[in-house]
Amino acid sequence: MPSHAHRPATPAPRAGDPRPAPTGATDPLQRERAHLAASRAALRAMRADAESLNIADVTANWVNAEVLQGEIDARIKSLADLAGTPLFFGRLDYLHAPGIDLAEGAAGESFYIGRRHVHDADGDPMVIDWRAPVSQPFYRASTKDPMDLRLRRRFGYTGGELTAYEDEHLTDPAEAATASALLQAEIERPRVGPMRDIVATIQPEQDEIVRAGIGGTVCVQGAPGTGKTAVGLHRVAYLLYAHRERLARSGTLVIGPNRSFLRYIEQVLPALGELEVKQATIDDLVGHVEVRGADDAAAATVKGDARMAEVLRRAVRSHIAPPQEPCVVVRGSRHWRVPAYELAGIVEELKGREIRYGAAREALPQRIAHAVLVRMEQAGEAPDDRVQDAVARSAAVKAAVKAIWPPVDPAKLVLRLLGDPDFLAEHAEGVLTPEEQKTILWPKPPRSVRSARWSPADAVLIDEATDLVTRTHSLGHVVLDEAQDLSPMQYRAVGRRCTTGSATILGDIAQGTTPWATDSWEQALAHLGKPGSAVEELTQGFRVPREVIAYASRLLPAIAPDLAEATSIREAAGDFAIRRVPAADLDAAVLAACREALGKEGSIGLIAADARIPVLRAALAEAGIGALAPGAETSAEARLTLVPATLAKGLEYDYVVLDEPAAIVDGEPDERTGLRRLYVCLTRPVSGLTVVHAAGLPEQLGEARQGGEGRQREEGHRRGDAERLRGA
Repeated sequence: MPSHAHRPATPAPRAGDPRPAPTGATDPLQRERAHLAASRAALRAMRADAESLNIADVTANWVNAEVLQGEIDARIKSLADLAGTPLFFGRLDYLHAPGIDLAEGAAGESFYIGRRHVHDADGDPMVIDWRAPVSQPFYRASTKDPMDLRLRRRFGYTGGELTAYEDEHLTDPAEAATASALLQAEIERPRVGPMRDIVATIQPEQDEIVRAGIGGTVCVQGAPGTGKTAVGLHRVAYLLYAHRERLARSGTLVIGPNRSFLRYIEQVLPALGELEVKQATIDDLVGHVEVRGADDAAAATVKGDARMAEVLRRAVRSHIAPPQEPCVVVRGSRHWRVPAYELAGIVEELKGREIRYGAAREALPQRIAHAVLVRMEQAGEAPDDRVQDAVARSAAVKAAVKAIWPPVDPAKLVLRLLGDPDFLAEHAEGVLTPEEQKTILWPKPPRSVRSARWSPADAVLIDEATDLVTRTHSLGHVVLDEAQDLSPMQYRAVGRRCTTGSATILGDIAQGTTPWATDSWEQALAHLGKPGSAVEELTQGFRVPREVIAYASRLLPAIAPDLAEATSIREAAGDFAIRRVPAADLDAAVLAACREALGKEGSIGLIAADARIPVLRAALAEAGIGALAPGAETSAEARLTLVPATLAKGLEYDYVVLDEPAAIVDGEPDERTGLRRLYVCLTRPVSGLTVVHAAGLPEQLGEARQGGEGRQREEGHRRGDAERLRGA
């Protein structure tokens, strides 16, 4: 069990409690505070050293100077001592010297574990980066496998000040494993502002994913509150630490479902010292055209089907024309003739290699020029590479290439495909049914690419066509969050960005709320181009209260029957209430629940069906209650966010007021999608959930009636679910 250093005249705490600050000059906590102060001073000195660097005489030109100065500026920024962010959060006391080159005589030494490396003026480490090999036992050591640790110490902070510590003597057989009070307090700390890192609370099963090698793709199926998003972000930070030079060349990217989500997570990596990781949505990736339109569910589903890749491939290749005329090149007084049949052979050879359309088009003039040079050599001439290049650039060869292998504009190609029934039918034959073709055809074809009202699904088709023409740049590592909602064509778009790199795929099948949401990660990984990748499942929750996750899990048999129910290590049961009111009183009851939540500490999310948002916004304004937009940073003065159900995914709030579940379900095209959307909304709270409804609840949740009998029955269900999950 966690225990604490024994100190004279200080009452021993009960097992699992963090030791508060006592008085006395020999107080261990005071020594830890002194080390914290010294570490902060060392970090300031490291920053000052970086700021004092003079590169005036060390670069050859202004370009090199700009690059070097940019690197120095990034280094200075990364050395910032963030207010309120603990410089270290743990300490490891080793029995023997760790298997790394730190210092001579390291046996029995202590190492402080923090968000970044800090060293003193002599270069000796004062804080070890959490990603270093010597830090790994902080997350994985146990009494069964102490990993050569004598002691693991966790630190507790209040407002940036070190206020408590908690020890685990891992080699003491008398100690039994109990929950860490400091760990529990950190998990249950109110959520105010954007998402924060979990570097101090990473669990062993999470750490295994975080430290997985860069060579393979990892897919994480995670129930709500299991920390899958945080795991993915920390994995990026770890890979940048372990493979910085490689990823600096190839790049890293985090892909989220929407801008609100990206704003919510954008501070996690900078807090870990990583400032250069780019973030984007799927729409950003495929932003070749301006998106101004929208498809209905049926059209979007067909456009997002993987079969569209074959339709596009055929359409692109249809531009290649069999040579009808020979190519005659004039050099001085000589005419060099390449007959049509030989040109056809060259074309067939290039087509057979299945290289990209644009690459083959670039290779064609050189192939024709080579055929001309062969004839020159046969005639006794001795042409060199310069002659071949000149022939390849000649007017005759350019004309032949234009006729045989003309340029293709991807947007114009998709414009024709969606606007010309005959062109679509020709290339979709045997791939799409006539009914599916009608579904995706525009009723009135636009006149030009610029005037077209492109939909998000159209933009993905253009991205596919673009890659058929010119290879998409591949990154070293891509993190894809909320991946369950992507269409097969969107998976292909992401996969193109990591064909030569790896990926971390994050999602929850039960939270798939698009008509094309995937039903299995095996299918998704195949579309991504990463078949056979490892799929890890996280089922232990750290965010959602036990009663809430047990209640929401009643929906799983209907929305994702193959998934295991999530459990929660949260000791706090959380506030949980279900209130049914007359329809005429619904808005007033919702406002009352919001006022009640505002009386507590932390952030509040009022989540409702999209159609109810204008009504609730007006009601809040009339009541004088300010409401933020999703993703906006909360503060002490503004803590309530009005959240459309379609934007709730990935967000979390201390307290959630959920308005009219039936309206959320009815707002989706089918019941299964509606129940999945409701599952998402039910699992957003960290500390408490209040469901306010006038219409009946979905039968999977049971009906909460007015009166004592109904409340007791509902509470009994919740207790039973919680006990069942604890037993599991």
